[in-house]
Amino acid sequence: MRFHPSVNLSILKFLGFEQIFKNALTTLPMGGAKGGSDFDPKGKSDAEVMRFCQALMAELYRHVGPDTDVPAGDIGVGGREVGYLAGYMKKLSNQAACVFTGRGLSFGGSLIRPEATGYGLVYFAQAMLAEKGDSFLGKTVLVSGSGNVAQYAIEKAMALGAKVVTCSDSAGYVYLPEGFDREKLEALLELKNVKRGRVEEFAKQFGLQYFAGKRPWEVKADIALPCATQNELEISDAKALIANGVKLVAEGANMPTTIEATDAFLEAGVLFGPGKAANAGGVATSGLEMAQSSQRLYWTAEEVDKQLHRIMLDIHANCKKYGTVAGQANINYVVGANVAGFVKVADAMLAQGVY
Repeated sequence: MRFHPSVNLSILKFLGFEQIFKNALTTLPMGGAKGGSDFDPKGKSDAEVMRFCQALMAELYRHVGPDTDVPAGDIGVGGREVGYLAGYMKKLSNQAACVFTGRGLSFGGSLIRPEATGYGLVYFAQAMLAEKGDSFLGKTVLVSGSGNVAQYAIEKAMALGAKVVTCSDSAGYVYLPEGFDREKLEALLELKNVKRGRVEEFAKQFGLQYFAGKRPWEVKADIALPCATQNELEISDAKALIANGVKLVAEGANMPTTIEATDAFLEAGVLFGPGKAANAGGVATSGLEMAQSSQRLYWTAEEVDKQLHRIMLDIHANCKKYGTVAGQANINYVVGANVAGFVKVADAMLAQGVY
């Protein structure tokens, strides 16, 4: 579920279509859909956000349920919003079933769920690099965005020995020549998750360069992880990255790379991980949260992370299976993800008599 001024029917249709195949790639028994509103939570008080969430749920509750449709958060829908939505759903239905994922730990959530998309993105990129006998160690990484996905992609990339030198929001990007460290990452998390501030404030706090109105793709790096929003990486950005020697691009956001930019990366021999595969860790862990809710159990963080890592390796293996083309040096992950997801959905439809 997404709350953003850009939300319209067309965007929800293409995101929903993608979600079907992304969920199929997780190997978990889930369909896919997308919903949301053009409500903008930015600049709103907690009370205003709560009133909107409750008004929305007063209409939506008829159409969701643990065996019907289980929404999870997306842009503009974090733990606060999920809490308000799930709480009002419980009031209306008089049931405590798992109708939302991404819930707080105090009311049925899962450990690692907030980190899952960012961690999963890096696990998938790590598997892509491993195919070439490489790793994150010593690599310079560009990350766009500063929300949930970006934050934990930065954290996991740092843990694997990479130097992450950028983060951004809709107003511009920050350049960190020495890369993120734990202090700076904690400051970014507090700024975005508690104070709900802008990255320009983060730049001022640490005396860093801030580039207003620009995207981070002009910076020289080995790896690029677009984690902000759809169509944020255009053909001009792709050309700049290619010219600067980028080796790998993996999508943390939903379809952040335009078709023209994707084609440019593939033609240049850049390893490219499409979002339906690379950022499937979030929805996969939503599935794990649903499993825990059904069992009335909490798994440890280590157990959830282990399952997440396994799922991302399985997704990579499926992409490799369908994306390996004789005579081509690189696996075509775009083809692999599309075909693997389609085969799973088509097999299920045919088996159930849906033609």
